[in-house]
Amino acid sequence: MRAIDLSSVTWRKSSYSNSDGGNCLEVAPGLPSLVPVRDSKDPSRGTLVFEVAAWAAFVAGVKG
Repeated sequence: MRAIDLSSVTWRKSSYSNSDGGNCLEVAPGLPSLVPVRDSKDPSRGTLVFEVAAWAAFVAGVKG
């Protein structure tokens, strides 16, 4: 498996996050074919990386 350098991405926190430390996540949009996702409460625990189509299907399912 190839390592992905995420050191220069800009993370965007979910609009549902709040200062009380809710269970939310951060995404790093803007990569051409991947969407990195991490826990906003503990970003050092690691990152999941999804293909754009898989992430779009997930978001559509959540919205539906």
